[in-house]
Amino acid sequence: MTATSVSSRTTRLRAGVLAVGGSLVAAALVWAVAQLIDVELHIDPRNGQPPGVLGLPIVTVFTLVAALLGWATRSVLGRLTRHAAAVWTALAVVVFLASFLPLFAVGASGATKVVLGLMHVAVAAVLIPIFSRRTF
Repeated sequence: MTATSVSSRTTRLRAGVLAVGGSLVAAALVWAVAQLIDVELHIDPRNGQPPGVLGLPIVTVFTLVAALLGWATRSVLGRLTRHAAAVWTALAVVVFLASFLPLFAVGASGATKVVLGLMHVAVAAVLIPIFSRRTF
C-alpha cells in the first residue's frame, strides 16, 4: 500500500466520522431546541401501534442508521463508478425528499411535523455536502 492510498483512506475515514458525528449533533440540536420551546414531540404512527414521544434516543438511532447507510452507499459507489459523487448526490437528494413523505402519514401537531422536517434538513445539510465531494 502506498503512502498516498493510506493518506486517502485516513482522509475518507475522518470525513465519514465527521459526517456521521455532525449529523448526530445537528439532529440533537434541533431536538433540544424543540424541548426548549416546549414543542411536545408526540407522534401517532397510525399503524395500530400506540402513540409515542420522540425522545433523543430514538432521534439518535434513526440519524445514526441513516448516516451510516449513506456512508456505506457512498463507499460502495466509490468502488463501482468514477461518477460516485454525482450518483450519490442524486440518490441522496431523492432519499432526502422521500424522507418527508412519512410526515404526511403520521398523526402529529403542526409544530411536531415542522421539528421533524427540520431534523431531516439538518441531517441532510451535513451529510450531503461531505459525501458529495469527489475526493471522498
